Amino acid sequence: MLRFKSLGSGSIGNATLVQALGNVPFRMLIDCGLGIRQLSLRLGEAGVEPEEIQAIFITHEHGDHIGCALTMARRYRIPVWMSHGTYLAIGSPDFEGLLHTARDGESIDLGGLQLMPFTVPHDAREPLQLSCTDGASKLGILTDLGHATPHVIANLQGCDALLLECNHDTGLLSQSVYPEFLKRRVGGPYGHLSNQAAADIACAVNHSGLTHLVAAHLSVQNNRPDLVQSVMSKALGCNVSDIVVAGASSGTPWLQM
Repeated sequence: MLRFKSLGSGSIGNATLVQALGNVPFRMLIDCGLGIRQLSLRLGEAGVEPEEIQAIFITHEHGDHIGCALTMARRYRIPVWMSHGTYLAIGSPDFEGLLHTARDGESIDLGGLQLMPFTVPHDAREPLQLSCTDGASKLGILTDLGHATPHVIANLQGCDALLLECNHDTGLLSQSVYPEFLKRRVGGPYGHLSNQAAADIACAVNHSGLTHLVAAHLSVQNNRPDLVQSVMSKALGCNVSDIVVAGASSGTPWLQM
């Protein structure tokens, strides 16, 4: 079985803890977009020590995702996977032999957990999102993209749980104090997903086995949890309470599949 927990999601930092509950538990982090002290604190609150993390996957180079990855990896000797483009974008630092290259469509076998990275349209060097499976359950992670390509939708089919970016409400974004160039960037095809765009993705991958949908990466200025839950519940035909919203500092509780 799999379980997962957002440790925080938003522009101030993103990190998701995934655990395969086999005979020997396997724990990994998807993104480390927090300072090392804050990440260690939130891991502790989740009942996990930093040295118990066995792998790190970095989706792209933006600061709210890369965060303390280098420090975390070198301090606790944790293998790290990221695209070659992401590695170049962060300045090609020395990971002391811990770095592995992730590529679109090439599975990563971590023993108790298998990852499948896939490319997404976002304004980063070589961004990847991913799905995770223990062979019985499948978790999809999809944040930081401007729109969903057929490739994205295909990679999310069959997910039992989905952590999905719901960055902004288009009305709030248009009326916000953001400068025009930033509004265009956020709402553009290589920016971030609106609530409706996220709902369209959820509908495209929805099936009877989808038990958890987590709305993530909400903009503090341009979105609200109630707006996200309203749009998602209407699109999926479920209760508002069925949509879990990942908080910027609180993340989510543990969710088990």
